[in-house]
Formats: sequence, structure tokens, C-alpha cells
Amino acid sequence: MEFESYDDAYNYYNCYARESGFKVRVKNSWFKRNSKEKYGAVLCCSSQGFKRIKDMNHLRKETRTGCPAMVRMRLVDSRRWRILEVTVDHNHLLGAKAYKSIKNGSRGTKKTLQSDYDTDGRTVKLYRALVIDSGGNNGNVSSSRQELGSSSDHRPDQLNLKKGDTQAIYNYICRMQLTNPNFFYLMDLNDEGHLRNMIWLDARCRAAICYFSDVIYFDTTYLSNKYEIPLVMFVGVNHHCQSVLLGCGLLSGETRESYLWVLKAWLTSTSGRTPQTVITDRCKILQTVVSEVFPKSHHRFSLSHIMKKVPEKLGGLRNYDAIRKVLVKVAYETLKPFDFENSWAFMIQRFGISEHEWLRSLYEDRAWWAPVYLKDTSFVGMAAASQPSDTLNPIYDKYIHKQTPLKEFLDKYELALQRKHKEESAADAESRNSMPTLKTRCSFELQLSKVYTQEIFKKFQVEVEEMYSCFSTTQLHVDGPVIIFLVKERVLVDGNRREIKDYEVLYNRAATDVRCICSCFNFNGYLCRHALCVLNHNGVEEIPSKYILSRWKRDYKRLYIPDHDGSNIDGTDTVQWFNQLYRSALQVVEEGVISLDHYKVALQTFEECLNRAHNIEDKT
Repeated sequence: MEFESYDDAYNYYNCYARESGFKVRVKNSWFKRNSKEKYGAVLCCSSQGFKRIKDMNHLRKETRTGCPAMVRMRLVDSRRWRILEVTVDHNHLLGAKAYKSIKNGSRGTKKTLQSDYDTDGRTVKLYRALVIDSGGNNGNVSSSRQELGSSSDHRPDQLNLKKGDTQAIYNYICRMQLTNPNFFYLMDLNDEGHLRNMIWLDARCRAAICYFSDVIYFDTTYLSNKYEIPLVMFVGVNHHCQSVLLGCGLLSGETRESYLWVLKAWLTSTSGRTPQTVITDRCKILQTVVSEVFPKSHHRFSLSHIMKKVPEKLGGLRNYDAIRKVLVKVAYETLKPFDFENSWAFMIQRFGISEHEWLRSLYEDRAWWAPVYLKDTSFVGMAAASQPSDTLNPIYDKYIHKQTPLKEFLDKYELALQRKHKEESAADAESRNSMPTLKTRCSFELQLSKVYTQEIFKKFQVEVEEMYSCFSTTQLHVDGPVIIFLVKERVLVDGNRREIKDYEVLYNRAATDVRCICSCFNFNGYLCRHALCVLNHNGVEEIPSKYILSRWKRDYKRLYIPDHDGSNIDGTDTVQWFNQLYRSALQVVEEGVISLDHYKVALQTFEECLNRAHNIEDKT
């Protein structure tokens, strides 16, 4: 956890102590040299340690028990106070018995305690909102639920929680923290301490971010379509072109404040790892927020999401079927901006729809969604781009309908993820244990059959097969080392009819660069049939390594090495140690699930490492 100030952290721990039934004292504080600025502290239970002999008052009984309960915190680079270490167990009684001496204390003591308790009511609400007392102690259950915002009158600045949602959130967080290592969550509270927004990532989500966060889709479908659950998701694509969850959130509304908070919170959970491309639904608010949070990322609107809205936006028009057909052709088949703009103008004029507001605004935003303008953007096959059928399979499509309550979703959340993990594991096993059947004698097909995962190879294999529909490769123009080729292809249109289409391909032999105007490589992550024809025409027998993305390789997780640079490790930051060790251990885990033999070796390795670590402790 992190806090804005030392006082916030102290007050939070103090509230926790009052709820649990013990008192807090400051054990240690550290200040910067020649300055009064505090940069570290340890707060402990008042029963910590034992009094020194010279301080003992023989008329009073010793009240300290050497209690280990404590928190250690430090001011970090972000100027926030981070909790680094926590011990929650006590070795003495808690509750009313522990406070017996307070009740019998002087009137002045009582007044001081009450004053301290009332000084920061906001911290009390913050504590109650996060912890959500479920035990019924001191009659606090109902008040905790009310603090979280589960009232029937929904306010725009707080989450609309129904009866039982508070307990469901509490149960879920407790379960995940007990069973799921590296579980991460953040809560956003309004000024009154009510829950406004929330985000969480389990260990697998955080691990997937290391591999597959180069392109993300920020999915707000459930929120914008007014589902019972105001759910948003961060989604990526794994090495089998399967959708993979990178985080979930609950938002109080489609506001700039909520979007800004959840994107920044997700960025915090990734330790600042920014994606190359961020895809969102078409939204002006998101347009500004994404540019603020991810200034170095490419932000694009999801074309598949736009096309799903066509029936709703254009369904009432006369000649709807014809309009839709032309719109799809303009969006997916034009190769140059000039062609797109001319085709759009012809569509508008032909059907007399120049006054249609949605189409007008769509055209104004064309640089954010039309593939013809996005050829320099990497999409790695995610709901981008090249074909009308391209869409990202929803993670929770079988688990959420419009009236699904939050508590039911949280129960099904892990079931859905387990299904996705099984699908990925099955695809891993298939790619690892079987070789695909070759369909041609092309050297490119043989080369990548040994490298790609099964699913990606099948997609690439289609491009190899379709090389035979390209019947002409001719040189058009030479500009220094760059040669422009024209590749003619018989393209299937309207059922069985084919028409001839021209594709320009730039080729630089010295730099082994090849780039087709269809931009298949940027959209899908592998070379197209036109680029392959040009390579073949120039006697190239192997695809250059720069066009074989590591993220599509069957052993990608084994090849990917997390950042193990120890030179930047803070010698006192145990949280940073944990994150580095966790990423390193993850590599052993990925290897360990390959087979029973791998599992035994990995388990033995962990045991040996643990024994060696214990030996260091014994020596010191």
C-alpha cells in the first residue's frame, strides 16, 4: 500500500489498531541529514519489546510482551509513503481487555484519545472502506457497507453497489490475498470515503503483462452498454493469438476522472511498462485521457467495435444493406488515403447520406480507426484491422449477461480465467509436441513451421498458399537502394468471382527490408503473400529474422528473459526484491509445467534454493 503522506499512513494504522484492540507507538524514525524531513519509520504495537531494567518502575507491573506486530514504511521516489513490511500477529490479548487501562485512565487521557480519534474522520472512513469489517465486531458491519456506498440512491461519484456486493468484494479480496501470490488491487475513494473506482490484477495477469502488453485493448463494453456490472478490462493477445486478461476494474461512470484513475492505476501495477499501442472504443474522453497517461503509445479506435455499431446507427436508413456493404469495402479494402476519401465521398453522394451525423463524425475521426491511415501502427492481430472477420474473443462472453450481478461475476471470474489458462496450456502442448503438415514446397513455410505456434503458423500458411494467386511480380521503380515492385493478385470477391488487384511492395536488398502497401506485417505480425513473392523473386530463401516476431514463437515464454539487472536494485527496498525474485521464479514455473520430468526438476531446484537461503541465515 502507498499513502500520500506519513500522517495518512500513521492514521490508517492507528484506525486498524483501534479496530483490532491494541495501541500504536513509533518505534523508529529516520530523518535526512541536515534536514527535518522524515524518510522512514517503524510503527509497532505498544506491547513491543521490553522495558530496560533502569526504566523499570517496581511499583508497576510489566505490560510489554515483546509483541512482534509492526509496519515498516518509507518515502519512495514518487514522494509517497510505501508500506515495505508488515507483521500482523500479536502474542497477547486484544480487544476490550487490552484497553482496560484506558477505560480506567484519567479524564484528561480520555479526552486526548477522543480528540485524536476525531481529528481525521476521513482516515477512519478510508480504513473501513478498504477493510470492510465482516466479523460483526462492535456492530460495524452495516456501517462498513454503508461507507462503501451500497445505497439505493446511486451517486455519480461512487460505485453503484447492490445488496451483498460489499461482502462479495471483501470475500474475493481476502480469498485472492490468501491464495494468489502477487495479487494487486487499488481502490479509489471519494471525499466521503465511499468507493468510487477499483482495479485488480491476479498473479497470472501480472505475469502476462511481462509478455503480452505490447498491444492492449481497454475494453469498456460492459460499462458503456449499461450492464449491471460496471466492468472494464485490459486485454492483450498471447502467442497463440488468444485473448489474455491483463487486469480488471469497476468504474462509477464514463467520466474523465474515472478513466484517468483506472489507466494510471493499471500503469502503476505494471511498474511503468507502457504499451506500444492502446486500442479503445471510439470515445472523445478516452482520446484525451489515453494521450495523457500513455503519451508515447499509439492510440487507435477499435474498428471491429465501430462496425458492430453500424446496424444500430444506420439500420433505419433506406438501402441499409447496400450502404453497409459499401462501407465495409471502403474500410477494409482501400490501400491509399486518396482511394479511401474518394470512395467515401462516392458512397455519401450515391446514397444521399451527407447529413447523417454519425457518418460525418466517423469520417472526421478516420485517422484513428481506418486501416489505410494506420499502417505504421503495430496491432499484432488484435481486433485491428485487415479483415472484417478480425475480432477479439471476449473473455467473459459465456459468463456475463446484462443483468449478471457483481457477486455472481466474482464467483465466476476465476472459472473464466481457468478456462482461458487451460486453452493456453493446451495450445502450448500442441505447439510443443506436434509438427504442422506442410502444404507447399516453399522454403518459407518449412522455415516457420519449426518456429511459430500452431495457430500463428496456420495463419501464415494461408499467406504462403495464396502466393500462387499472385501471378506477376514486376519492377516498377528504382530509388537508390530501394526497388518498388508491383505484385498482381487475383482477389476473391462476391462469392466465387475474382478480380485483379495491384499491390506495391518496397524492397531494399542491402537492409533486407520489405514492406507491402497492405501492411499485413504491422497489422498481423507476419509477412503477407505479396512481400513473400518479392523475396522469392529476388532469390531470398529465408525470411529475415526481423520479420519473425519473438512473441509468436512456440517457446516465447522460455526465450523471454525478464529484467534481472541487479545494478539498479535498492539495497533496502524489499518490495523491489520481491518483484525481481518473482519474475525470475516465473521462468522456472513456465519450464516446470512442460512435463512431469520438468516439474520434478523445477521443484527440486526450488528446494535447493530454499536450503541455500536458509544456510545463509544460519551463518549470519
